[in-house]
Amino acid sequence: MKFEKWQALGNDYVIIEERDLPFTLTAARIQKLCALHFGIGSDGILLLSATDAPGFVAKLRIFNPDGSEAELSGNGAREAVLYLRQRGWTDADQFSIETAAGEIRPTITSASTCTVDMGRVRLQSDDYPGGTPDGIGELSADGQTWRFQHAQVGNPQCAIRIADLDALAALDLPAIGPALEHHAAFPNRTNVSWYTPLAADRIRARIFERGVGETAASGTGATGAAVAHVLAGGDSPVTVALDGGELTVEVEEDLHINLSGWAVPVFAGVLAPELIEELHATE
Repeated sequence: MKFEKWQALGNDYVIIEERDLPFTLTAARIQKLCALHFGIGSDGILLLSATDAPGFVAKLRIFNPDGSEAELSGNGAREAVLYLRQRGWTDADQFSIETAAGEIRPTITSASTCTVDMGRVRLQSDDYPGGTPDGIGELSADGQTWRFQHAQVGNPQCAIRIADLDALAALDLPAIGPALEHHAAFPNRTNVSWYTPLAADRIRARIFERGVGETAASGTGATGAAVAHVLAGGDSPVTVALDGGELTVEVEEDLHINLSGWAVPVFAGVLAPELIEELHATE
């Protein structure tokens, strides 16, 4: 089985074309493929397949390393977009991809960069059914109370503003993240971003991804934080500084989002017959 590994700001995914799969991707198989020491090692899997939908180049499915399926990933989407271009699925600079979150429409700006039209953000959604029209809420977890901004950006986001850089750096995300991800207020779990403003158009953020944990970067997490910043009076476009680098999020007045950044390949490989045999035996 052939695959490629790509990364965007340190957020790495294994890209597989469905026609190359010798088995169905189950949760247990995904966990083994993503395992650092026993598999390829990655933050998830991007599965690309042909689609009959008119005007669409491909269908993209996104899997977290715990085996769950994500509706969308900003970094993963850019990796898939640039992979499709490099591997000859299209020679267009603009095209559409089908995802569980709906259509995304990228514009390729160079060999390693693109801007992705992420659609409109919703502040009310089934992912936060008790939410108010403005998406602002408050919850308690692990003895702390957090005021947050809910944003549905193709997947659920919970963005929390932090007072300053020292307070942001001091957060123990592996300790506090799970209680927020799994909070009863979010029936489908949630992604969480903590951010602090650096300027009117610049913020620093840290991300805890649903089904992943703390990550060096997240495109949708950066989007959630940027939306919260703009709704609180910040300027757009917003430069979001993450552990792995920077992304630019344009938040329009109607909450339409354009996400810009880079993605590059790391290596290509072929699974060993022994691992394929093990995966066939894994249900």
